[in-house]
Amino acid sequence: MKRYFKFIDTIIIFTLVFCLFTFILFPFLKVFYSTFFNDGKFTLEGFAFLKTQSKLLYNSIFVAFFATIITTIVSVSIGIFCFTIRKSVKKLISFVLMITMISPPFVSSLAYIKLFGRRGFITHDIFNLSLNAYGSFGVILMQSIGLISLSALMIISSLDGIDKEQINSARSLGAKTNNIILDIILPQLLPSIKVVAILSFIRSIADFSTPLIIGGSFETLASKSYNVFISDGNIIQAGAMNIILCIPVIFTFIFYIKNSKIISNTNFGSNISEVNIEKKGIIFSFAVFLSTVFLILLILQYSSIVLSAFTDYSKGKLYFTFEHFVGIKNYIDKTVFRSIYYSLISAFFGSLIGLLLQYYIHIRKVKFLRIFDFIATMPYMLPGTFFGIGYILAFNNYPIYITGTALIVILNVTFKQLPFSTKIFSSSLETIDENQILSAKDLGANEFYIFKDVILSHTKNHFVISMINGFNSTMTTVGSIIFIVYPAQKVLTLVMFDVINSGKYNTASVLALLIILICLSFSLLFMLINYILNKLGDFYVFRSKKFM
Repeated sequence: MKRYFKFIDTIIIFTLVFCLFTFILFPFLKVFYSTFFNDGKFTLEGFAFLKTQSKLLYNSIFVAFFATIITTIVSVSIGIFCFTIRKSVKKLISFVLMITMISPPFVSSLAYIKLFGRRGFITHDIFNLSLNAYGSFGVILMQSIGLISLSALMIISSLDGIDKEQINSARSLGAKTNNIILDIILPQLLPSIKVVAILSFIRSIADFSTPLIIGGSFETLASKSYNVFISDGNIIQAGAMNIILCIPVIFTFIFYIKNSKIISNTNFGSNISEVNIEKKGIIFSFAVFLSTVFLILLILQYSSIVLSAFTDYSKGKLYFTFEHFVGIKNYIDKTVFRSIYYSLISAFFGSLIGLLLQYYIHIRKVKFLRIFDFIATMPYMLPGTFFGIGYILAFNNYPIYITGTALIVILNVTFKQLPFSTKIFSSSLETIDENQILSAKDLGANEFYIFKDVILSHTKNHFVISMINGFNSTMTTVGSIIFIVYPAQKVLTLVMFDVINSGKYNTASVLALLIILICLSFSLLFMLINYILNKLGDFYVFRSKKFM
């Protein structure tokens, strides 16, 4: 029996190593090799664009820097605001923020065009203005709005762990709101603020869709690499642009790893008592103002999407219509079902790989897999376009020739969202008491029953969270698959991207609503299934104890 389990372990570990090397590290190395070597000879031909287009890197860093500053300040403000309000209102705001996270990446850009474009509802219809809403300002603003939701949720989660007794004690000693925020809240929140800033910078600098849609003549390295690849077919130059893009991303990712460990190791104290902070002071008022402005912008953003989906103009007047819903039949066809089953497959296998990898690292103590744990985090620090180009270069020839198939898309999105799975399962398995596993072994349980009864029961909630993230990430992804999806195999986000670029904003609004509803429905379905399974488990335990 031991030989059998050892054989199974060997097969699983070999499969994990093969998959992580083949579908993450190999595409990464292939981009570097293809960029620096042409016909076996070393070349810097791909970097020739730096002589005439060096401003692209400046534009990328410029946009990422200011988007990071805005995102961080507003996220902290929302966190402080939620920290001082009733739990019911806080839950409502958190729910709204979570809804915005399951939206396609260019919903903000679409809403921005509808509200503030040359024919925008606010600029043109209300104020009778015709403003140029395109350029760097629009890119920074829309990236910030898109990044704030996740960042704010991270800040809110960190604030929930702050010791409220410390704050109440300071209040009892006469500390004012400004002093509490500056001397207690912000210092304890500093590691989380660093992580939020770093993640915002990485996501901003890798974003190519926002500059493409509302950048106008303003280009970044990410958007230019897309144009170079799609328009010119110059894969060497596109690879060079993405390599340059990786340099600041890798440096910021190193700081992220360091500070994320600080967060996980920090003990913020008790969270039992309620906090009582006077709602006054310059800093508090500023936080409330920024939070209110952002929430208003969110309401305007999604209201404009809904309005665009159900209305149209005729002779300068707005009228209600369902014709846009009828019109999407020409675009989606089998795309909806294709998007859903791609997302389900990638969500399940991405979660399973993440769980097995962390199981063998934390429970079975296979030390050399820690190297592959780092490899598993690489997709997060790589721009989506880099990961997509890597798959084209790596899998367009034998022995693994899968270009143009559904398999290459599923593999890409599966390993692109793997860093989240590995991180959440790592945090979960670290909390398992080793004595619990030793007790199970003393009672005669083999590795299979330990995995089934201890590991799975401990991580099932995290598995559902990983599934939800994987499904939503795949349903809303663009960057990593835009180069590898053939026209006959498009998913909903790519169809929406094409529709926006063709100027059919009302149809794009319908597609945006469809994607949001699908993500929300499946997220609720996963949570319902998990709830039912937990109840069945509790019932089984109760029945077992009753008849003992």
